[in-house]
Amino acid sequence: MERRFAELTNKAIRRGSFDGVPDLERTIYEFVAHSNGSARPFVWTATADRILKKIKRARVRSDLA
Repeated sequence: MERRFAELTNKAIRRGSFDGVPDLERTIYEFVAHSNGSARPFVWTATADRILKKIKRARVRSDLA
């Protein structure tokens, strides 16, 4: 979700000029409608075992520090 807000900020809000809250809201709704029009489902590629191995490696590294 954070990535979505960052994309909204960078592509629609930052450096924008808005006459008021309604103008800002319209910009946000237009951005969301446009980005939803080309939305694709996220496909998870990592297995649970791969994720758990990464967590284990990270714990080992943090214990050494």
